[in-house]
Amino acid sequence: MIEFNLPSLGADMDEGTLLEWRITPGQAVRKGDIVAVVDTTKAAVDVESWVEGTVHHLVTEPGETIAVGTVMAWLLAPGEVAPAELPAAGAPMGQTDGPALPQTPPTEHLTPAALRTRMSPVARRRAEQLGIDPDAVHGTGPDGAVTLKDVEALASARITPPPAVAAAPKDRAAEMRRAIAAAMARSKREIPHYYLAETVPMRNALQWLAAHNAAHPVTERLLPAVLLLKAVAVALGRFPELNGHFVDGEYRPAAAAHIGVAISLRQGGLIAPALHDVGAKPLDALMSELADLVKRCRAGSLRSSEMSDATVTLTNLGDGGVETVFGVIYPPQVALVGLGRIADRPCVENGTVVALPALTASLAADHRVSDGHRGALFLAELREMLQHPDSLAGGAS
Repeated sequence: MIEFNLPSLGADMDEGTLLEWRITPGQAVRKGDIVAVVDTTKAAVDVESWVEGTVHHLVTEPGETIAVGTVMAWLLAPGEVAPAELPAAGAPMGQTDGPALPQTPPTEHLTPAALRTRMSPVARRRAEQLGIDPDAVHGTGPDGAVTLKDVEALASARITPPPAVAAAPKDRAAEMRRAIAAAMARSKREIPHYYLAETVPMRNALQWLAAHNAAHPVTERLLPAVLLLKAVAVALGRFPELNGHFVDGEYRPAAAAHIGVAISLRQGGLIAPALHDVGAKPLDALMSELADLVKRCRAGSLRSSEMSDATVTLTNLGDGGVETVFGVIYPPQVALVGLGRIADRPCVENGTVVALPALTASLAADHRVSDGHRGALFLAELREMLQHPDSLAGGAS
């Protein structure tokens, strides 16, 4: 059988609350299907399946808060026959050709009481809070298991207890700030950061964008941010030590640049969902995907892959008037690129000082994986690419 565990949707996530199941027992699931909606400190996230199989048993109930890695559901692998008993959570995932799972007597040999005392964790905790004997609850779940609804139904049929004091509503912005602070503190403790910065002339890039936008309707115009995203992704392809994850004491380079785009939320806080395979996409496709990502991010509608797949983060604070930004790496990533505002700066051209548009690009990188020499070459490559924006227009390998 296959354990479907609550995935980590970022370094600042320790637990999540199941809001809704999108699957039912017996349903076939494919990779990429949305199976659940989980609330984190940052957003309600659509959790995607990373395996194929058939839903056998849903363990977690809506409303239950569980730790990352907790078994949420059991799935049967393609062609697998349902066992007589579910394996214990955390037990090795069974394979169809592996050792047989422990067998239990057929259900007709079990007493009704034995069946009824099977309870979900949240139902058991609620029964304890209400002082209810599990054997007194009639279970309506799979194989007679007691669910939270069963416990609440029995409790409501008894004498109504004094009304409980309503819990104070969660301050999501404060929770998010605490989660971000914990992740960044971990980053500074564990990652030996180094920082570099480079001034990037932007005249050629802005002229190219102006010509492109003049030839297209408003709905097809590009923002400078899209050109910058593409340039960062293509440059990373030539410096793979800056694009990947440091996990279990070793670096794992990524096959493509999935760039986490730092987006500020209206209620406060910051989130950095991923745009996938940025280097391989034409600019018009990236513009569309970026606009959609920002819209869904601020509406609280993101997919789990967007929260967990980022291989590097790009933070662009130019719109806020910031000239230079030095960020903190988001573990398990090993680099963060920061971009400041585009503004006229004094430059020497043909022996004359002139005002030309430019921005400051910065790099925060992990010294366990790369060094300042390679980081400097990356920024130089990024600078050179933006002098030839036409080379970034189409898809790239």
